[in-house]
Amino acid sequence: MNNILSWLIWMPIIGMGIIAFIPRDKNDLIKIVAAVTTGLQFLLTVVLWQNYDAGNGGMQFMERAEWIPSFNISYILGVDGLSLPMVILTGLLCFIGIFVSWNINKAVKGYFALFLLLDTGIMGVFLSMDFFLFYIFWEVMLLPMYFLIGIWGGPQREYAAIKFFLYTLFGSVLMLIGILGLYFSCGNTFDIQLLMERAPEALNGLTWWGMSAVKVIWVLLFVGFAIKVPVFPFHTWLPLAHVEAPTAISVLLAGILLKLGVYGILRINYGLMPDGVYWFSGALAFLGLINVVWGGLCALAQTDLKKLVAYSSVNHMGYTLIGMAAVIAAGEANGLNLKAAQAGLGGAVFQMFNHGTISAMLFILVGVIYDRAHHRDINGFGGLASQMPIYTGITAIAFFAGLGLPGFSGFISEAMCFIGAFPVYKGIVIASTIGILLNAAYFLWAFQRIFFGKLNEKYNDLPEINRLELFTVVPLLIITVFFGIYPAPFLNVISSTMNVIIEHVVSLATFASM
Repeated sequence: MNNILSWLIWMPIIGMGIIAFIPRDKNDLIKIVAAVTTGLQFLLTVVLWQNYDAGNGGMQFMERAEWIPSFNISYILGVDGLSLPMVILTGLLCFIGIFVSWNINKAVKGYFALFLLLDTGIMGVFLSMDFFLFYIFWEVMLLPMYFLIGIWGGPQREYAAIKFFLYTLFGSVLMLIGILGLYFSCGNTFDIQLLMERAPEALNGLTWWGMSAVKVIWVLLFVGFAIKVPVFPFHTWLPLAHVEAPTAISVLLAGILLKLGVYGILRINYGLMPDGVYWFSGALAFLGLINVVWGGLCALAQTDLKKLVAYSSVNHMGYTLIGMAAVIAAGEANGLNLKAAQAGLGGAVFQMFNHGTISAMLFILVGVIYDRAHHRDINGFGGLASQMPIYTGITAIAFFAGLGLPGFSGFISEAMCFIGAFPVYKGIVIASTIGILLNAAYFLWAFQRIFFGKLNEKYNDLPEINRLELFTVVPLLIITVFFGIYPAPFLNVISSTMNVIIEHVVSLATFASM
């Protein structure tokens, strides 16, 4: 198990280096190298999970080395119950994404090299425990995403790529200001564990321009992370990026990249500024409500199937924000209970994982039909159930999972978010249940128009979903059903770390600096 976290991060770079020496006309060999690389990485995530001590909520498998000693910048890696599910999800979706990309024939060498670079950036963010290193990996993701959308995307790919880049870069600039503020306020260190110890006391009573430094830094970091979630009103880059991106990149964008924002809030904002959690939790829950309702209404108005699924991501990430806000239920000042906080925070992390598998499945299925019909207009189909019965059945399961039907994983995590937040934010939880109705409306509306009624004569010869496509979607379907029936294995892995986060927030919140 020595250096397993470094192997997880740098293995795609090794694959990228091998691809660099393969002649550009050897497309199949390039794809095989990418598949083997991500396959080995995924196997390492399984080994990591098997050797992870679920009873220990702290950091495990830590690696530490000096990097730039003069500025106290180090190469520090670690994994806990918050990051482990995201590491496994990253390994799985990157491996699947290679096979979703198997039909890419344009600049194949460049595409798969950039795909592996993106893989490294994502994995690096989840495993970094030095804030400087965290920021570097965060920025590394920008470059490959920009080119993957801008070169291999749809008709408006350049505009979508630039919009994604500018939005994310704007958030990164705000994040950098927050990082510098923490660095100089907390003894010139980027070590996240040291910052968690020092920041609550160092920022206590500190003011910038007459305002609480906790509030200023919290908002700077929150906006940087919120753009990635995306939280309303920073969500407008997402639908266009999804629509124009290749299918595999949409899978990674919805399945993993959106979760980086939530992960950053929980790891950094919650870890370093417990006072800010109490100050901002009401706004966080309210923003979650807006995401749920606004995302649902926007999805209901779409005629492009891919854009509908994209707006459903805005909707579903809203439940995560509501669950995160429930942490304050454990605070003594509220007189509430620990169980609510555990349910809310556990539900938020579970929702991150569940939305990753469900949204990935949905985008793969959208890509399957687009590759055949060459359009995504919901009203342009009709009656496909008689022509593609297997595809219809799988899509029905994916849609039911997306709308949060009991028996699927999404229902469990959304219910946990509601259970946790209800004692604290009854009105917001009640109002957000409107999102359940909206989910059912837009998914069933789309399903009825695409698969029922008379078959469009243009699609009399439309081929059924093939084995390669089934290979990419069936594992996600199995995970969704398994965790919908038996979520205990997942919850057992994260529970100790969730308790550590809750205890950290509650015990170190002083309220004095606010």
